[in-house]
Amino acid sequence: MEDVQPQSRWKTPFGFLALSTIVMAVTFAAWTALLNNFAVEAAQFNGANMGMLQSLREIPGFLAFTAVFILLVVKEQTFALLSLCLLSIGVAITGLFPSIYGLYATTVLMSIGFHYFETLNQSLSLQWFKKEEAPQKLGQLMSIKSMASLVTFGLIWLCVTFISTSYEWLYLLLGGVGLALTLFMISVFPHFKQQSTQHKNIILRKEYSLYYLLLFFAGARRQIFMVFAGFLMVEKFGFDVAQITMLYMLNHVINIFAAPVIGKMIGKIGEQKALTIEYTGLMLVFTGYALVESAQLAAALYVIDHLFFAMAIALKTYFQKIARPQDIASTAGVSFTINHIAAVIIPASFGVVWLYDSALVFYFGASLAACSLILSQFIGWHLRRRQVQVSAPL
Repeated sequence: MEDVQPQSRWKTPFGFLALSTIVMAVTFAAWTALLNNFAVEAAQFNGANMGMLQSLREIPGFLAFTAVFILLVVKEQTFALLSLCLLSIGVAITGLFPSIYGLYATTVLMSIGFHYFETLNQSLSLQWFKKEEAPQKLGQLMSIKSMASLVTFGLIWLCVTFISTSYEWLYLLLGGVGLALTLFMISVFPHFKQQSTQHKNIILRKEYSLYYLLLFFAGARRQIFMVFAGFLMVEKFGFDVAQITMLYMLNHVINIFAAPVIGKMIGKIGEQKALTIEYTGLMLVFTGYALVESAQLAAALYVIDHLFFAMAIALKTYFQKIARPQDIASTAGVSFTINHIAAVIIPASFGVVWLYDSALVFYFGASLAACSLILSQFIGWHLRRRQVQVSAPL
């Protein structure tokens, strides 16, 4: 990092992560904004089909632990760029296969790139950022992600509203933008040195047990939002592409300003209090989803739900504080696998439950948030215990 020349100060680790975040945000925002309407209108999906697609999407996340084996032959930074290429290509070709099995296939390709990148992005950011600056830096990256997503959603809204652009061309355009930016990064960024040598094998430690449990429940709960909250807007309240895109845009306008503030707040009040606020709020939001009959109120719940995603920074910084420095890369892969254990099962199984009663899906989400709330109350105790262990003489 010290080798970066003065005329290239933007070619820093933060610059790399920022541009990587933009690529991920543009491509994944395009896929997300168009998915529900593309699936219903072009591929004739029902709730069960959507649940199956989301389960398939999460399989690469469940297999994220395999990243540690690929790191035996590929450096983390290089692997992150290759993952962005796969993500971009998967999104670009999605519109070319408007069928159930075609959408399943392109989703898996996109998901392989997305989940490997997210694994590596977490690992690199926790290695490159100091503990005292991590909450604020992660908040800044989340703000950058929201800005890039906002621009993407705005472009989609303009194209759909005024040009009537087809799904095929929108996917090709935005996936192509992601691929072009990734190729640019490959050509201009130097390789940044790591501060500590990372383990190249799977690491599971008893001292990380609370973190693992929180990840498991977070992954299960996240699926309720990712899979069924957006689908609720389309199926129950009849939101079209333009309305869904406007809702996403509102989410990201709020996050642009809120994420850095939330990052600073986490640094001040600590991880336990921050997660207590998140999980309490999510219990109320999911209960609201189950009971809501108004499209406007459902949209408000969706915006509030998305805002709580910024609070998840606290889970990352909690791990950074308890982790051994050489464990970060390996544990990032294991973390994503744990986070996706329930994710592989919940979408497909609850897609069937959805056909019977959609409210039950969201009541289950509220119960998951309650479990997370109980577990989060042990964070302060664990951090104090970990601090004593680290400071204890050998």
